[in-house]
Amino acid sequence: MKIVVCIKQVPDTKGGVKFNPDGTLDRAAMLAIMNPDDKAGLEAALRLKDQYGAEVTVLTMGLPKATDVLREAIAMGADKGILVTDRVLGGADTWATSTTIAGAIRNLEYDLIITGRQAIDGDTAQVGPQIAEHLGIPVISYAQDIKVEGDKVIVQRQYDDRYHVLEAQMPCLITALSELNDPRYMTPGGIFDACKAEITTWGRADLKDVEDCNLGLAGSPTKIAKASDKVRKGAGEKIVPDSPEDAVAYIVGKFKEKHII
Repeated sequence: MKIVVCIKQVPDTKGGVKFNPDGTLDRAAMLAIMNPDDKAGLEAALRLKDQYGAEVTVLTMGLPKATDVLREAIAMGADKGILVTDRVLGGADTWATSTTIAGAIRNLEYDLIITGRQAIDGDTAQVGPQIAEHLGIPVISYAQDIKVEGDKVIVQRQYDDRYHVLEAQMPCLITALSELNDPRYMTPGGIFDACKAEITTWGRADLKDVEDCNLGLAGSPTKIAKASDKVRKGAGEKIVPDSPEDAVAYIVGKFKEKHII
């Protein structure tokens, strides 16, 4: 079995975020980590590798420094790493990103594609299903459990306070929740192997069956009107109650006014 895991290097929001003048994230200026949902998807692939001897290829689109998350994935147990990077791909929204990644995956043999549900720098949950649509394969999103039986996958799909059990024929794509599992740590031997590993780098010329009009900022239908690192709040309403009882009555009144109680 051949598994492709799509991972993303995202800003470590604990260190703050920065924006370019066009409203896009200034990724080069921020500390970065592997997206949590993607790491859970990687762990799911590695468990299938442990069970069935699958080959796991990790793929990411980003700046050259995104090789860091590829090496982290290899140190965890992945077999190969592929970086898709090119200036013309910068500023991509979900449509342009999924078009690019699908164009890269067309170069690969795969039975299963695993992505994270969503990235913490966008929270759209669109890229995974869009990749499946571009490739013309089934998709099961919000996976909280994954099993393989023959040439089929059986997935528990999270839904409100319950879950669906869905079955799909491979090849297919699954988007993973961070709650799917507890990702393993890198091993000392894995870190040593990752440092020596050769990362494959692809650019625009390596993408199959994609048009320039669907790539990068120019090919992104999403337009950002305004971006800010912090939400500005007003001073709020200030009162000086005469007694604790008056303060409680005022707060309860506000709760009722806003239909909280």
